[in-house]
Amino acid sequence: MSAQKAFVLTIRCPDRVGIVAEVSRYLAEQGCLITEANHHADQALNQFFMRNEIADLEGDLDAFKQGFQAIADRFEMTWRLQPKRDKKKVIIMVSKQDHCLADLLYRWSSGELAFDLVAVISNHQDQASLVGWHQVPFIHIPVLPENKAQAFSEVVNWVEHYQADTIVLARYMQIIPPELCERYPGQIINIHHSFLPSFVGAKPYHQAYERGVKLIGATCHYVTQELDAGPIIEQDVARITHSESAQEMVVIGKDVEKAVLSRGLKYHLEDRVIIYGNKTVVFA
Repeated sequence: MSAQKAFVLTIRCPDRVGIVAEVSRYLAEQGCLITEANHHADQALNQFFMRNEIADLEGDLDAFKQGFQAIADRFEMTWRLQPKRDKKKVIIMVSKQDHCLADLLYRWSSGELAFDLVAVISNHQDQASLVGWHQVPFIHIPVLPENKAQAFSEVVNWVEHYQADTIVLARYMQIIPPELCERYPGQIINIHHSFLPSFVGAKPYHQAYERGVKLIGATCHYVTQELDAGPIIEQDVARITHSESAQEMVVIGKDVEKAVLSRGLKYHLEDRVIIYGNKTVVFA
């Protein structure tokens, strides 16, 4: 199998008989080998979701897409065909806490996560040396109440400069303006240090401590205009007891945050996430 001929095909459409058969028939006619196949039917919404990894796509790619579009029109499909070899260009945004950033830098530098890290943007200088050690551009953009619009305009300029297609908020403690959410839908990934939808906003571990919960967690989700309410990609929890203080819960939670963010980002990088409404189908 040549990496140059490997693609990921993702599909969403109204559910009906014959979708898998028709897609499989077309791929076989084009000489494509299906190396991984996933599909899901949401009966409540009458929606069908499919993700196929295909290899050995021969011939003209435009002709392939044109032929598939006829099927897509018939089944009212929303679809994407992405080369597997293409690495997404990622910008990480961070504030002062380094645990998620350091974890992502390790997974990137070791090749565990395959992406092109083009820059790290921060509203503080705390992580400049860590980022510099990894030989990644570090961009300091202070965010103050009086310059917030200008600051995020500068963020947009850097995103466009690097042609980044994914922005990861690795404990970036600023609310993303609505205009950025609209500009980059399904491209901004956040880690929230709580098992959403519980305990949104600031200091969720302290909120959890006050409620005496027995499980704390973290949520990786896409950023939307509504705070901490975007489509969820990945979640996990850790069990705690009455003996843990709020600060001890923070320490336990950091391990969960790192794992959840890295898994959520991996699913996004591999085009395993299909968004519909405020929900996702994740073919993990």
